[in-house]
Amino acid sequence: MDILAAEPRVRPNTAAAARRRGIVLVTLTFVYVLNFLDRQLLGILAKPIQDTLHITDGQLGLIGGLYFAFFYCFIAIPVGWFADRTNRVSVVALACAIWSGATIACGLAATFPQLVIARMTVGFGEAGGVPPSYAIITDTFPPGTRGTALSIYNLGPPIGAAIGIAFGASIAAAFDWRYAFIAIGGIGVVTAIAVRLLIREPVRGALDDAATTRPADALPFWRTVGAFFTNPVLLLVSIGSGATQFVTYGLGNFAVLFLIREKGMTLKEIAVWYAIAVALGMGGGMLISGRVIDRLIKRSRRVYAIGPAVSLAIALPFYVAFVWAPTWPLALVLLTVVMLLNYFYLSASVALVQEEVRPDQRVLSGALLLLVMNFIGLGLGPTYVGAASDYFAARGVAHALQIALYTLAPAYLVAIALFLWLGRVLRRSGFVGKVAA
Repeated sequence: MDILAAEPRVRPNTAAAARRRGIVLVTLTFVYVLNFLDRQLLGILAKPIQDTLHITDGQLGLIGGLYFAFFYCFIAIPVGWFADRTNRVSVVALACAIWSGATIACGLAATFPQLVIARMTVGFGEAGGVPPSYAIITDTFPPGTRGTALSIYNLGPPIGAAIGIAFGASIAAAFDWRYAFIAIGGIGVVTAIAVRLLIREPVRGALDDAATTRPADALPFWRTVGAFFTNPVLLLVSIGSGATQFVTYGLGNFAVLFLIREKGMTLKEIAVWYAIAVALGMGGGMLISGRVIDRLIKRSRRVYAIGPAVSLAIALPFYVAFVWAPTWPLALVLLTVVMLLNYFYLSASVALVQEEVRPDQRVLSGALLLLVMNFIGLGLGPTYVGAASDYFAARGVAHALQIALYTLAPAYLVAIALFLWLGRVLRRSGFVGKVAA
């Protein structure tokens, strides 16, 4: 692909350099595949886990939501600050080893508290995976190609989810859900070693304009954090992404359970058809969004905001139709369209944040973005859906989980409004400054 062949302005255009960039991107994308796969296994295997450990929808929502997100979101901040000052590749490798070991522990859990502790440890490890990877990719690919590079990296979630669905559901149907956690955790431990061997730490800011890479003293931790949250552009893109993730994670953590319970699918059907829907929907959304951003960014920076707003507005009626659909084949077709449109925001948000901070602040700023959007989306989305389902079920409401998913629809309107607001700020301010320039 062109993105792998594009050469930075500061180095000669050689095939060896292009191969190095390709190795970095492919390796980090595979790590992200495992990151998301480990994270999604709980939702994919929700039904057999519930049957074995006797946990409710509300407890399931807490494990996959608030309990996980508490460690994932807040540990990412000190990890980001540390990685901005040390070797980011080593941080990614260590993080991968930690969350993979904890994934194995999930498969060995015999009680609800043991599963909670194991999932929290997965969150602790995964906190060190994505933000350093964002910065490594940004310092490996030159401006004008980063949107596509990051969209390829962001294929990690759809690939991870699709593999997790196919692999996890197949193993659970044929053997036991525990084997899926143990096998995938083992692969992650081996991958952690490979990361350290295959990737070299890139020079911070080497591919940026000279004006943006001038020498500067490293800012104190809290000053950088304060500058991020007082910047209206970065704050709005973070909150808008969080409102979007409230829907994506709220739906994603319960989609398999919903399709089985309400639409009549079996684990074997999930392993094939739902996996295909996720691969096409999420994967298509990631690739298309990156290409659109790189093509339209030369015309207006507002594409970072208007693109997600438009895609979410189109997705809303398809989402409502998916929840309503009377048969699972129709539901999956509608869900594929929903996922394609729901994930348009991610590459835009990441690219905006990474390009608008100093090179030595990229990991911490990426961690702050993840803190906001994942605490709102990952932390509160599944927790809300699980609690709402239990609430409706306790009051004798038929199809309680379906009603709970209907109540996610207003979050679309909130996210659309926030991205439109961001578009106005970008137009009015012509925002081009750095967080702490």
